[in-house]
Amino acid sequence: MSDQLLESRPEVAAHRPAKSDPIQTAKAIARAATADLRQARPDTVADLLARHTAPGWHWRGMHPFHEQTGAEAVAAAFWQPFLSAFSRVQRREDIFFAGENSLAPGTWTVSMGHLMGLFDAPFLGIPPHRRIAMLRYAEFHRIEGNRIVETAFFCDLVHLMMQVGLRPLPPQSGAHLVQPGPMTHDGILDARHDPAEGAKTLALSDAMCTAINTHTRFGGPEEELNAHWHDDMLWWGPAGSGATYTIERYITQHQQPFRTRIRDRQFNGHICRIGEGNYGGFFGWPNLSLRIERGYMGMTAGGMADMRVVDLYRRDGDKLAENWVFIDMLHFLNMQGLDVLERMRTEGLGAP
Repeated sequence: MSDQLLESRPEVAAHRPAKSDPIQTAKAIARAATADLRQARPDTVADLLARHTAPGWHWRGMHPFHEQTGAEAVAAAFWQPFLSAFSRVQRREDIFFAGENSLAPGTWTVSMGHLMGLFDAPFLGIPPHRRIAMLRYAEFHRIEGNRIVETAFFCDLVHLMMQVGLRPLPPQSGAHLVQPGPMTHDGILDARHDPAEGAKTLALSDAMCTAINTHTRFGGPEEELNAHWHDDMLWWGPAGSGATYTIERYITQHQQPFRTRIRDRQFNGHICRIGEGNYGGFFGWPNLSLRIERGYMGMTAGGMADMRVVDLYRRDGDKLAENWVFIDMLHFLNMQGLDVLERMRTEGLGAP
């Protein structure tokens, strides 16, 4: 995208950065792409995406979208089916920030919230209920040469299925609900923030992840979590795990089931880790490979399967306060022989 195009767009003009500030430039480019998508239709979305992306744009999407190259392919895989099923779509954004990737050269933005619309036609075989539906999403963009060159787009399709009355998975231990944004309502970081604050957030989340991988050195899960989390932590997990509140409930409703029903966990690394202000996050492709044991999420014991995961964090002082998590559950289950979307199409999964 040319500088002239950025200057001409009123929705990003207020945040037009100095030419030497790659963080603010990346935000403006992402904002311009989002603004065009507000007006997109199934027949125009490919052209609108092409305005802001490189010809070889590498897009990663959750099952069944997977990896795509270029605006035409991305539009055909996700945006055209979605915009054909949902009308009057709004992006209800709760978090937006940017940063330099701590793992490899590159400037990334991240947006998180819900795509809200009227669910009026089938989407991936999910039956519409003609009411408001909220598709929870997290979207990472890598910006280079004033274009989006790489994207990771995670969305919670299992949660969407639950909203229309389907039962894609057995009941889980956490709460399933439309999840709010930060309690502090300060997650939209359009202005530039002190890089030192983002570095603190990243360092804290890295230390927390290290604690998970070395948890046996602690005197129990309470000691492990208290090292990096406030006691009233909020863990906004994906449908299939659910959300939990406080360290005590997180242990019983997520950590204990996860740690006792999987084995042979292998960490594969992350593609992007960024932080700005009190917010930070990462994604991997996949982050983890692991083996199911004793029926995690109602599954029988199975072979190794991959977890593609997004984690976004809010830091409060010297500890973490909130964590929004996305997992490609449909891919994880599909690798073990359970095609949830196909079972929905053939069995109904409790459709009203």
